Amino acid sequence: MPYTLRDLRYQQAIRKPSELKIHLRSFHLEPKFSVGIWYFAPGGGRFHDRYVPDIDVKARLELARTFAALGVQGIEAHFPAEINRDNFELYDLLREEAGIRVIGVPFSHFFAKDFEFGSLSNPDPAIRKKAIDIAADGLQLVKDIGAECAISWPGIDGYTYPLGTYYNIMWDNFENSLAEAMDRVPGVRVAIEPKPYEPAPNNIYRTTAEGILAAQRVEAKLQNVENKRFLKEGHCLVCLNPEIGHVAMGFEPLAAAYTLVAKYGKLAHTHWNSQPLGNYDQDLNVGVVAVQDAMALLYALKVIGYREWFGIDINPERMPVQKALEINVNAIRRLNEKIEGLPHDRLLECYLDPEHHRGEIEEILLKFL
Repeated sequence: MPYTLRDLRYQQAIRKPSELKIHLRSFHLEPKFSVGIWYFAPGGGRFHDRYVPDIDVKARLELARTFAALGVQGIEAHFPAEINRDNFELYDLLREEAGIRVIGVPFSHFFAKDFEFGSLSNPDPAIRKKAIDIAADGLQLVKDIGAECAISWPGIDGYTYPLGTYYNIMWDNFENSLAEAMDRVPGVRVAIEPKPYEPAPNNIYRTTAEGILAAQRVEAKLQNVENKRFLKEGHCLVCLNPEIGHVAMGFEPLAAAYTLVAKYGKLAHTHWNSQPLGNYDQDLNVGVVAVQDAMALLYALKVIGYREWFGIDINPERMPVQKALEINVNAIRRLNEKIEGLPHDRLLECYLDPEHHRGEIEEILLKFL
């Protein structure tokens, strides 16, 4: 199917209270679920061997067929490690036979030995060129297959020690490199996924705000005529893919962080799991930690009018992936039912006139937990 740049400008709407009341009554979140092929057979970690045998891409896609019954409609795979020109026909068959299509293509920029000292930010121009070529080829694949966007998780880009890190060089290397790749393949959206740390001790873009600023800087560097035309029309080409776990690792409130991204029209995709504040990246099932925060995030997305994907990004190393996905899909659906049933008008009145509604928000929250 042909690539179409999705219009995210709706996310920037700021509604008056009277308009917001109408919106909250009339707009209903309808989660579209996608899954990441990388966790179908989770690998080991720093401290233990893998608990399940590895399976190849073909076997993973056979497994993915069974997820259609759960309501899964999209799949994400890293380029070129998991999806490439040699195996795309397997993904095409999945789309034809199970209705599950590729919607996100993250770049394989963090695992290979070549990227020991970073990918797009690497101080070695030859290594940066390898990373740029991967990004450009990945963007071309997104365009050719009609996926929603490419995803850049710069997990290996960053630094170990604050002293002796030349931040402007690091940022400029990454942002110039990404802009070069995007100008080679114009009109295709990239979503940056910030994270505070891991695998780099300090990731290059640690917070949501840093990701937004980086996205703006990359867009300012784009030179291709087609890219400039989209930007002039108010479209965003460099967006974000915030992940619950990464946001919580940075001690950011989920609802506020995702809303901030949408305020700039840059909420291209979302990744869902759960995570204790701070701590290492756990990729737990949705809602098992800080369920109130997940509810608040869903409600924020309802306020925004979010229409994009709910990407489930988990690490089910101690349970079958089918069981884990069933838990996550059901959790999001049940939480969505709860937020749809909230007394929207009353909640808004509590916010607008707190003096005369003391304690009411607490009563509402406790009732709907």
